[in-house]
Amino acid sequence: MELRVQEPGPHIVIVTIDNQPRRNAMPRTMMAELATLWDRLERERCRCIVLTGAGERAFSSGADMSGDLSADPEVARIVNDALLKHRPYGKPIVAAVNGDCVAGGLELLLATDVRAAVPHARFGLPEVRWSIYPFGGATVKLIQQIGHVHAMELLLTAKLVDAAEAARIGLVNRVVSAEALMPWALETAETIAANSPTAVQAVKRRISTTIAEHARAGEALDQELGGRVRASEHFTEGVRAFLEKREPDYR
Repeated sequence: MELRVQEPGPHIVIVTIDNQPRRNAMPRTMMAELATLWDRLERERCRCIVLTGAGERAFSSGADMSGDLSADPEVARIVNDALLKHRPYGKPIVAAVNGDCVAGGLELLLATDVRAAVPHARFGLPEVRWSIYPFGGATVKLIQQIGHVHAMELLLTAKLVDAAEAARIGLVNRVVSAEALMPWALETAETIAANSPTAVQAVKRRISTTIAEHARAGEALDQELGGRVRASEHFTEGVRAFLEKREPDYR
């Protein structure tokens, strides 16, 4: 279980989420490491970041539900920083979605700028199925990025959509074959990196600042609503059902 960092060129960094036994789920320790990594990369000379997952099954399945599920302020800060929920960020991020991208994995995707996915990738926010509130920014960013009706369908039905549908609704730019995914990502990153880094990062920071302001304004409400969900008997049943690999019973 690790975050792998590679530098294929002088201005490009590849970040790979590698926790394949758990579909590249991110435990709290990995999220803390990712938050620190974003800080470091913003200070360094890289001009574009490529974000992907290890293996062929998953980009990321989000938070590791088998681990720490607490939501105290310090944990919330770590998750927010890892997912770039409401932080302006200057470095452009290209997402190479190599497999399923769900829950917190999709919320991490919403912090990226240019995206491609393999045909077998699936996308979704299954949190409400398990009586979990999506803390990572989807309730704000998803509506901004793909519009109200598409966002609400994903958020309220908990269904997964395939890569073709994700491209149709604007969640990813395009669908490419598995063998072409990383070449596409690197070519895109190199194109971005060849432009003026001063101008590119100014554009990225302006746009990410606007997005961050909206997310930050709703943070207190996110925590209030999330706490209400966590305090319910449905939360206990939902998490238990997830861990026991059965359908939850909310009667």
